[in-house]
This record gives sequence, C-alpha cells and structure tokens, in this order.
Amino acid sequence: MTRVKSLVVLLPFLLAACAQGDPLDTSGSDQTPTVEADAGTIVIGTANFPEAQIIGHIWAEALDNAGFTATVAPGIGSREVYLSALEDGTLTVVPEYAGNLASFYAELPEQADEADVRDTLAESLPETLELGEFSPAESADAYRVTAATAERGIRSIGDLDKLDHITIAAPPEFAERRYGPPGLTSVYGIDPGKITVRPISDGGGPLTVQALAEGAVDAANIFTTSPAVTGKGEKPDLVILEDPLNLIPPQNIVPVIRAGELPPGALDVLNDVNARLTTRDLTEMNERNVGDERAEPAAIARDWVEATR
Repeated sequence: MTRVKSLVVLLPFLLAACAQGDPLDTSGSDQTPTVEADAGTIVIGTANFPEAQIIGHIWAEALDNAGFTATVAPGIGSREVYLSALEDGTLTVVPEYAGNLASFYAELPEQADEADVRDTLAESLPETLELGEFSPAESADAYRVTAATAERGIRSIGDLDKLDHITIAAPPEFAERRYGPPGLTSVYGIDPGKITVRPISDGGGPLTVQALAEGAVDAANIFTTSPAVTGKGEKPDLVILEDPLNLIPPQNIVPVIRAGELPPGALDVLNDVNARLTTRDLTEMNERNVGDERAEPAAIARDWVEATR
C-alpha cells in the first residue's frame, strides 16, 4: 500500500479528485508546497488534476511493491511550482507531459515530433533534473469529430478543409494556441476565414462533448485520454482525427527526477511501469474517476498495478 501518513502538504494543494480537468493545464497556486517525509522516502508530486494524481499513485504503488518507500504529494497547482519544488529537492519525482515540459523550458519547433521534443529537452532541461523513459501513453490535445462526420471522408485534421465552414468547440484560449486556428492555417493550409471557435470552458469535458454529439459544432478539442461523455452521461461515437503533419506536439508521460535523488533501482521500476502504460489505460482510468463509479485516484492506481504485475 502507498504510504501517506509521513506526508504533509498544506492547503490549497489538496484538491478533490472528482472531475477530469485539463491534463496539460499549468494554472494554479503560485506558492511552494511544504512537504515533510521520512528520510529515504521517495516523494512523488503531482499537478492538480486527477490523471496526474492517478499516475503518481501508480508509481508510488509500484515502488512500494518493489521494496521502496514512496508517497504522493497530490494537487500541486502550477508547472512553475512543482518543477521549482523538484529542483530544490522538496519533491523527488513528478509525472510530466513531454511536449509541454519541453515548451516550458524552450521553444519547440513548429510541427515538432518526438525526436524534436527529446532534442529540445536534452538541450534545455536544467542540470538539477533528469528524465526517465518516455511512456507510449500520452494525453494530448486532439481534434475529434462524430463518426458520421468521419464517414464523409474527414479522417485527418487536414480533411477539415473539405468542409465549407469549420466550427470547433474548445476552451477560449484555443483560438490563439499554435495547435488551434493558427496552426490549421500555417501547417494544414486551411483558410482562416472558414474557422470559427465556439468557446466552451470545460476543458473538453461534458459540455464540449455534448455540443459535438448534437451537431452544434463540426469538431471539438478533446484530449486523447478523455472518456468523452456528455453531460447526460452518454458516450457518443467520436473519432480522433489523425495528425500526419504533427500540428500537436507529442505529450508522452515521462518521469522528471531530481538528479541523483532516486535510490538505485527505483528508476528501473518507474521505467518498467511506464513501458506498460498505454493511452487506453489512462482513458479507462479517467472514466472510472469521472463516471458513475467516482473512484479515487489511489484506488484506481492500485487496481491497475495489481492487474498488470
């Protein structure tokens, strides 16, 4: 079992894990977390949304099973805060998303692929930090359409240009993001006059899904690991559009570690777990968290570790 009694994290960092938030969000508290842990304990910090907390608990559970002592400091608000806490040694390791981590430290080239992300991280990551292996699992922005739209020949992001007009449900800031309308034009050559963003501020959640399912929009920005359920609890048949030109940078799960702080063998455990984790696993675990079950991240993580040992 993951040990939690030795850990103290001061509010407002303890956040209820009751809904799927933006897995790439960097907003949140700007205060440094206060953590107390027994000597030798591996402290895994996580951002303030359920998916990150699930991953953190998976790592802690696997480490405990391998004979290490690990605990989770959940719900730390912003990327600035938890990376700073990692650099100063308050935390030992955090789960991150590779593309956004690279963008935090440097400018990713347009149409960045995994090699670009790796190269950028190799050049820009502070010397106080090191990385584990990239997981095949990733949680990235994605364009989704209904199955009916896909059957009309809309299979990739570039195929959206076949539509006379493109209305996209997305968070308000999507309109300015490089993978939003600007990238549809610069990367895929779509006329900007055809593109309209319908702002919905639920991070690709139920309201966004419902707008797409009901035909109010043509496409929607919904994360690859979102269970994509409507506000009525229904799961419409949606298709993620292919992105052959890499408009959206890869967001593989990767451990970011305070250099030299993990005991021998601990990184091997994290890398082994990450190698077995899939995007589908994350989607199914997120659904357990936000669906009727409302399972807690620690319980979801424990079940996954037991099922994959």
